Amino acid sequence: MKFSRLAFILLFLIGIGNSNAQDKRFKIHTVGFYNLENLFDTINDPLKFDEYSPIMELKTGRAQAYSQKVKNMARVIADIGKEMTQNSPAIIGICEVENRTVIDDLVNDSILIDKNYGIVHKDSPDARGIDVALLYQKQLFTPIHYNAYKLRIFDDQNRKELTTRDQLVVSGKLENDLIHIIVNHWPSRRGGEVRSNPKRVAAAKLNKRIVDSLQVIDPYAKIVVMGDLNDNPNNESLKSVLKTQRKRKKVGFKGLYNPFENFYRDGLGTTAYRDNWSLFDQIILSKPLLEKDYSSLRFYKAGIFNKSYLITSNGRYEGYPFRSWNYSGFSNGFSDHFPVYIYLIKEVK
Repeated sequence: MKFSRLAFILLFLIGIGNSNAQDKRFKIHTVGFYNLENLFDTINDPLKFDEYSPIMELKTGRAQAYSQKVKNMARVIADIGKEMTQNSPAIIGICEVENRTVIDDLVNDSILIDKNYGIVHKDSPDARGIDVALLYQKQLFTPIHYNAYKLRIFDDQNRKELTTRDQLVVSGKLENDLIHIIVNHWPSRRGGEVRSNPKRVAAAKLNKRIVDSLQVIDPYAKIVVMGDLNDNPNNESLKSVLKTQRKRKKVGFKGLYNPFENFYRDGLGTTAYRDNWSLFDQIILSKPLLEKDYSSLRFYKAGIFNKSYLITSNGRYEGYPFRSWNYSGFSNGFSDHFPVYIYLIKEVK
């Protein structure tokens, strides 16, 4: 059998309803998310506070740093899920990108250009110009509709409305199955976790309304919620608002499953601060993706992409994600977040 670069065929044994196992062949695709840590261009936009981005604080060598930063991000994206699929992600959400230009530069980097990634992006009202976006391999995923939902949050002291990232919803077909992807970058913990918590609860409530609206149209909608949530899987926004479950068997009709909650319980994370790991980057799934009828697209497994080259190898931050920016400027690193991913599979008859 020849293995396609576009859809790797996975062969393994799987039990079908009893102890008898049968040889099954599956197409397998990676769906991922990656916080690109301030992927900004070198041009000062007078309509944004982008002058506070790390690259604009460089006195010299901005063009060289930008070029290498793009190349480093492309390298990681190309590697996510590759061991299993022999391909880069079919679909990947990204955040901390400034504009469409930097995303174009990313997908046209020599490492990724032959993947022919399409882009879904809309400028967010965020004051610094930080956006979210979705990349997809055009040969594998066909977008049908997208929309960006504004999140309204307010300063906890003067009640002035604050600007933040939209929640991007993209509906399209992968393996001829309709799926809905919600790309998030929820408000940060600036000012402290407790003080900033209402902002992320508001983000979760908007997310829940989006999920509910999709399920009103189709109760069996296949929904993937992804993003840097700036909350851990056990926080109020996830457990009380979205009501995520860590065990598949406990996910009810129209419920949501968070495979990353078990990673967090095991002490794993995607970003570190003061020697504590947080697992802010997550991918959450609706129940129809958990069913055992593999004639349709289903969830197979999840992971944190934390290969050794993404980890700081020495010094004060040894073991932390190898970030691009530090007090000395550009470090030739990658991001202060590890990417996360899931595999979706579908039986090949």
